[in-house]
Amino acid sequence: MTQNFDARIASHLNLGQRSVTSVVQLFEDGASIPFIARYRKEATGGLDEVALQKIQEAIARENELMSRKESILNTIESQGLLSDSLAREIRLATELTILEDLYLPYKKKRKTRASLAKELGLEELAEQIAKQQRGNPESLAQKFLTREVKSIADALKGAADILSEQIAELPWVRQSLRNVYQRHGILKSTVITGKEKEAIKFRDYFESEERISRCPSHRLLAILRGEQEGFLRVRIAIDQERSLQSIKRKLIRNNTPFSTFLDSVVDDSFKRLIAPSLENETRNYYKEKADRIAIDIFAKNLKQLLLAAPLGEKNVLAIDPGFRTGCKVVALNSQGELLHNTTIFPHPPQNESQNASKIVAEICNRFSVEAIAIGNGTAGRETMHFVNSIFPVSPPEKYLVNENGASIYSASEIARNEFPDHDITVRGAVSIGRRLMDPLAELVKIDAKSIGVGQYQHDVNQKLLKESLDQTVSHCVNLVGVNLNTASAHLLQHISGLGPGLAQNIIEYRRENGAFTNRLELNNVPRLGNKAFEQCAGFLRIKDGKNPLDDTAVHPESYSVVKRMAAALDCSVPELIESQELRQKIDLTKYISGKVGLPTLQDIMDELEKPGLDPRGKARVFEFHPGIKTIDDLQVGMELPAMVTNLTNFGAFVNLGIKQDGLIHISQMGSSPAELHIADQIYVKVTGIDIARSRIQLTLLGKADSPAI
Repeated sequence: MTQNFDARIASHLNLGQRSVTSVVQLFEDGASIPFIARYRKEATGGLDEVALQKIQEAIARENELMSRKESILNTIESQGLLSDSLAREIRLATELTILEDLYLPYKKKRKTRASLAKELGLEELAEQIAKQQRGNPESLAQKFLTREVKSIADALKGAADILSEQIAELPWVRQSLRNVYQRHGILKSTVITGKEKEAIKFRDYFESEERISRCPSHRLLAILRGEQEGFLRVRIAIDQERSLQSIKRKLIRNNTPFSTFLDSVVDDSFKRLIAPSLENETRNYYKEKADRIAIDIFAKNLKQLLLAAPLGEKNVLAIDPGFRTGCKVVALNSQGELLHNTTIFPHPPQNESQNASKIVAEICNRFSVEAIAIGNGTAGRETMHFVNSIFPVSPPEKYLVNENGASIYSASEIARNEFPDHDITVRGAVSIGRRLMDPLAELVKIDAKSIGVGQYQHDVNQKLLKESLDQTVSHCVNLVGVNLNTASAHLLQHISGLGPGLAQNIIEYRRENGAFTNRLELNNVPRLGNKAFEQCAGFLRIKDGKNPLDDTAVHPESYSVVKRMAAALDCSVPELIESQELRQKIDLTKYISGKVGLPTLQDIMDELEKPGLDPRGKARVFEFHPGIKTIDDLQVGMELPAMVTNLTNFGAFVNLGIKQDGLIHISQMGSSPAELHIADQIYVKVTGIDIARSRIQLTLLGKADSPAI
């Protein structure tokens, strides 16, 4: 990487060049984003994962730009057309669009009207007309009549085609009109005649016009989906006459015999060659922006769901509800291991609630059940009512669990390997129970796109979506850390420096040698070298190991610092961890060195203060309004408990305990809509009900734990 490379990235992201240079070097050395963010704060100036991700993306863009420059330079040089000035322009280009504009005249094309005209020998005529010096178009054209070019009109048409293509390939013309399209382009959508009934869900866009630069991302994606499904016709328009005025002033001299001819040439160039290209480019430009916004929202929601508070290690009864096929019931021990499974039929059409009650009560007693997890899908609310009726006194804690994606897991190879002797219904119930115990550990087994916390996930760029969601999963897993002795391979593979291969090697080593007793044993795992150890060790926890620091986020490279602190206080490391009084005596400035700065030392002290603390908190019981079972039970003005299920850039969808989610529009969220999170327990007021369209409008009253509620 060059100094200019780092400087461009730093300038583009408004970051210090020294920090960017350090990050670029760390990436080149194989460091991961979670590792750099957590353990290399001195080198980066404390950049967080968001900034590091932006630097990584900028590096990829710069590499793509440089690669494209070399390819273009080689291509034009092979044509014998590369001048020093053109080469300089190409090398100085800072955007792909600018680069492609420069390359356009040299790009190999299929037969065009201009190329056919050139074959007829009309290129010189086009050049003479463009100079606008002597004669007029007709007199000049007279000299170019041949057996193939039989008339002046034919000659002028060929010359016009050549000039139209040349104008369409002028970089400054394209950039000028590109700016007009991107800033002032009008996005127009109309319903395709005869499809009004089929397209009813796109009714808002049957006759729609707005400046594309002001179109919210979710609306643009909705319109483009309507077009993709064959219901809408969509285009981007600009004011042609006004947009071409400045271009014509530069290309056409006033009051010459050539003015009218060239005026029509510019119009033809725009309509036939420039407009289709720039309209498509503008559409792609805003589609990409909309994709990124939608993906960012998806990633934010996924992060909140993955970091949902776990119940922890408790014996759990999990129920996957159903009507006709019954409710699948499983008992899990505190480690999530399956102990028992059965099926009950408390709901119609069987209505065997009495027998089902006995079965559930017996299982809870037999396996010392401490909590009950109930899937929130079909029959979920009815099953919660049923379970409530079983335990009138001292009931186990009961939780409705988001079951999105559980069916994906239950049919997956992962589930088949875990439970080869059980069918998908049992696996689905197990997944629901484990989600309550540890959402992160269970949800990493499922394709993030199947979890259902995004919008337009099938419409956005799938490569970008996968990269973003993978990064989100990695961030969450490394933020929480994992238990080295109990984590599955699917969880371990997301740890910094590992991956599927090393994760499986850790599992095999654990199976053959028993539990790890200290982090240094990782060096004995096949193919886990020094770099991988450096990257992963700080994120792997060992409970009740030989070294108490192994159950903290303190990296082994810093253990010597903690030992020096303890020695200076004439105590052991465990005593230092246990005693706040001792820790308060530490002067961190005495331990600053060339490798260890104040940020790392402060992180160490934070870990010693709360070793092994799970940043996710604890799961809380939540109850919906007992009298609301369907949308028909709602009335405007009702104030109800609810749970946030999805967040978008226009509002929040919430579960009221019925089939249809309600929407709190962003205008109804109060002053701080950003404070809402997935799975937040809130109170809402019903402000509108549209039963025909299954829509419920709500106003946010506050969070369930707010002092005002």
